[in-house]
Amino acid sequence: MEERIQQLLKEVQEYTATSRDAVENFRLKFISKKGAIPELFDELKRVPAEEKKKVGKILNELKQSAEAKFAVLTSALESQVKDLSIPDLTLPTIPNKIGNLHPLTLTRNRIIEIFERLGFNVADGPEIEDDWHNFTALNFPENHPAREMQDTFFISKNPDVLLRTHTSNVQIRLMTHEKPPLRAIMPGRVYRNEAISARAHCFFHQVEGLYVDRNVGFVDLKQTLYHFAKEMFGKDIQIRFRPSFFPFTEPSAEIDITCLICKGTGCNVCKYSGWVEIAGSGMVHPNVLRNCNIDPEEFTGFAFGMGIERVAMLRYQINDLRLFSENDVRFLKQFHTVI
Repeated sequence: MEERIQQLLKEVQEYTATSRDAVENFRLKFISKKGAIPELFDELKRVPAEEKKKVGKILNELKQSAEAKFAVLTSALESQVKDLSIPDLTLPTIPNKIGNLHPLTLTRNRIIEIFERLGFNVADGPEIEDDWHNFTALNFPENHPAREMQDTFFISKNPDVLLRTHTSNVQIRLMTHEKPPLRAIMPGRVYRNEAISARAHCFFHQVEGLYVDRNVGFVDLKQTLYHFAKEMFGKDIQIRFRPSFFPFTEPSAEIDITCLICKGTGCNVCKYSGWVEIAGSGMVHPNVLRNCNIDPEEFTGFAFGMGIERVAMLRYQINDLRLFSENDVRFLKQFHTVI
């Protein structure tokens, strides 16, 4: 038995390991419950009494040597893995997290898709604008009460530089630099100094549309917006036009649809009326055409504007506009169209 112990001691001292499997094999061979050393301890019971003390001593030395060797091998392997920055390959993989498109982006893309099928181009313009393009060219006389309809963030005075209150500034730039026929939509972010609530925010997104050509009439406006509403909200949606006032259109109308959140029964979004305004519209005012060097005797046109947040709220039945800008991942990950 002493010879076997000495042989095992030699094997322990000479054992080398460069992998986890090799270290584990050492443990299983020598110090596990079914390893060689525990088996020798079982056999120690059958050793004659006069030899048991001597054999037990060298057997304990073998056990201590094996345990120390195992600790050295384990430490060396861990140090090697740490130095090489190699992860534990036995761990389960981490699933890839794929981002979602924002609901406003999804809604904007859908609006563009609908109008592009009707022949509308997409136009863009600056968010920091001057008074002429944001107000004056749109038939807002200086110091006129109509300017108070939109509480504006001014960057400077004399000259007036401001954050645009609507994307109508892009309409002015388009009509100034291009000749009719013109057919375009203008999506973008706008800013107004409004109290933040479930229905309003100090910044939001709009899509405005413009169609200028010969013999454009109000019936063209109505059919365009009827088509849009049914494509966006479904064939069964109810739509109504209400007379309104805008300085840049005459005649003017606001477009309402039945509230899709409460199904017309009344809620905070529709102010318990069962109807929700989705757009303002009208025939382009002759003064606006003249300001852009377009002859109103030869050309007519219609324009409309809608809030993307309002459309998205109805499309996804969301009752608080603030959710769109709070970056709550629990809210955003509900929209399953992915990047």
